[in-house]
Amino acid sequence: MASRIRKFGVTAAGIAIGAALSTYALQHRDTPQYQVQMEEMQRVRRKRTLPPRSEQIKALQSGEEYDVLIIGGGATGAGCALDSVTRGLKTALVEADDFASGTSSRSTKLIHGGVRYLQKAILGLDIEQYRMVKEALHERASMLRSAPHLTRPLPIMLPVYTWWQIPYFWVGIKAYDFVAGDRNVKSSYYLSRADALELFPMLRGDKLCGAIVYYDGQQDDARMNLAIALTAARHGASITNHVEVLELLKKKGDDGKDVLCGAKLRDNISKKEWTIKAKCIINATGPFTDSIRKMDNPTVKEICCPSSGVHIVLPGYYSPQQMGLLDPDTSDGRVIFFLPWLNGTIAGTTDSPCDVTRTPTPTEDEIQFILSEIKNYLNKDVDVRRGDVLSAWSGIRPLVSDPNKEDTQSLARNHIVHVSDSKLVTIAGGKWTTFRAMAEHTIDAAIKACNLKPERGCVTDGLWIEGAQGWTPTMYIRLVQDLGLEVEVAKHLAISYGDRAFAVAKLATLTGKRWPIIGKKLHPEFPYIDAEVRYGIREYACTCVDMISRRLRLSFLNVQAALEALPMIADIMAEELKWSKDEKERQIKSCEHFLQTQMGHQANRTLKDKVPINLSKQEADMYVKRFETIDKEKKGYVSITDIKRAMKSFGDAEVSGEELHDILKEIDTNMNGQVELEEYLQMMSAIKSGNVSHSRFAAVAEQEEIRKEQERLKKQITIERSGGGL
Repeated sequence: MASRIRKFGVTAAGIAIGAALSTYALQHRDTPQYQVQMEEMQRVRRKRTLPPRSEQIKALQSGEEYDVLIIGGGATGAGCALDSVTRGLKTALVEADDFASGTSSRSTKLIHGGVRYLQKAILGLDIEQYRMVKEALHERASMLRSAPHLTRPLPIMLPVYTWWQIPYFWVGIKAYDFVAGDRNVKSSYYLSRADALELFPMLRGDKLCGAIVYYDGQQDDARMNLAIALTAARHGASITNHVEVLELLKKKGDDGKDVLCGAKLRDNISKKEWTIKAKCIINATGPFTDSIRKMDNPTVKEICCPSSGVHIVLPGYYSPQQMGLLDPDTSDGRVIFFLPWLNGTIAGTTDSPCDVTRTPTPTEDEIQFILSEIKNYLNKDVDVRRGDVLSAWSGIRPLVSDPNKEDTQSLARNHIVHVSDSKLVTIAGGKWTTFRAMAEHTIDAAIKACNLKPERGCVTDGLWIEGAQGWTPTMYIRLVQDLGLEVEVAKHLAISYGDRAFAVAKLATLTGKRWPIIGKKLHPEFPYIDAEVRYGIREYACTCVDMISRRLRLSFLNVQAALEALPMIADIMAEELKWSKDEKERQIKSCEHFLQTQMGHQANRTLKDKVPINLSKQEADMYVKRFETIDKEKKGYVSITDIKRAMKSFGDAEVSGEELHDILKEIDTNMNGQVELEEYLQMMSAIKSGNVSHSRFAAVAEQEEIRKEQERLKKQITIERSGGGL
């Protein structure tokens, strides 16, 4: 108890200092400078319609010299492109994969200042940490203002199970509000135990003393990243995805030293190679920062410390749609968030040292760690099952290494800008929320290092990005009334595309129904429609992976649904991009591999195979009977033909061959093209234990058994036909 009181006393004293710093910050806001910037921003208008990718490639191949060439199409690279082009610099951006294909699409989806960093700043009297939080809170407000369709304020609950922690957490969260000042989202508040359980009924109630609720922002990260890049393109930047840097080119500078003058590029779609000239090259490649730095200087010391952060997605009923949860004290000291997102629930994240790879894969241990931690905060009515994990992914954080600290949990997410002897400008570290400030600092450094001549200063603070200008919270109603879209689909289009939603909807096909009039869904459980695939190609989607994971967010929400929607998506893309049959098949296989390895499908399957058969004799007998009902010929296994015959018998005659194969594959663990009895029992045991949520094959077997039983009953002689006697 004494140690707790001492801890609270130190914290209270630290908070007092933090509040004083906050007051100073509020009294010295750069309001006049901000007003001048806003006036300058109003003079910067979008210059053009969005050019197709082919025109962007031609611009890069034209031989003209660019002021700035940015390598990397994540949040930071796209932010640098937008900052550079709106200053009047001739700007190019190339990305080896797709925009947001790396860490920028695999975040916690939060726009936050960093509550735990403020705690470290106050307790440790660390002014650098304090400045980082203050900057992040300013940028949080800027993002919410710049992209109101893609962002929203989100209340996050901090449950308290020990009485003395209530004032401890309350004072800390209030300091968070104070540091945000007039840019605070909404004020934090205290909740009694009863009120906390009313707002978050899934919460464990025993020993709950109360809760603190504070506000941060939430976003659709991949779409935000793409919107920033598209805004840069509309302002005149030449941006291309799937274009890789093969080599950095140098020439002798005025002082006789080698300086960068361009790069050798390759289009990974067409396989064509060419060179591009640039006065300045910016390295904004996140976890791959050191690979570009070594391309410039093979002997350079590495500065990035990669850390893996795994997230999982659970069904929406795990959390309220308007309230998140923060666990600040997990078993190993890491912070776990539990947040509603796009009608699902995100849980994460882990923080473990890892190797840099283009294909980060979530592991079963990391998934189980997250599940075990959230079990501690949910009541007994919520059975946290492994089978409820709909998707899982790993993102690599590009943390800046500090030789004085050993563990990645203690590394701050602040950033550095470094200029090499050959004038390679590297931006490393940072976090999603501060992408705009990072870009501003980077372009400032590039202008100074490479003697560039911008037309104006930075104007991106509060600049509307793609879709924001004409968006309103009720815009979706016009989509419903004017175009005949389903309400759920209209809401989705409005928050994903903003004022561009009408352009998307105009590409939708007629449904042939009385209502909705247009908008054929890609999957019955999600609001994504066919028009988004066609529009996604105009947004530079080149592959099925680009489409299913970043133009649509289906793979991040439900990997099984993504697999089911893939054939339809591939058909539309093949039609639009004129793919051959072989190319379409290659795209489908590549996307299936992505879903299996990077979106958690493989981990789900591996776990199912490891589950021991744990069925009672009665259950086993019932499942054997169902299996034998489908296996009419007593072969000892079930084939595609058996499944098709069973589905046809209860009226599902339109099932495609691809769907039949998908049903078989989900249970065919030894991959021999048929289902043995043991595999079926293994699946049913996994469903029973909660490690697998459902199986379409199991549903087919159950329906076939019901149909057989109904046929048997029809054949029995009724009492009426027998005369009613004995």
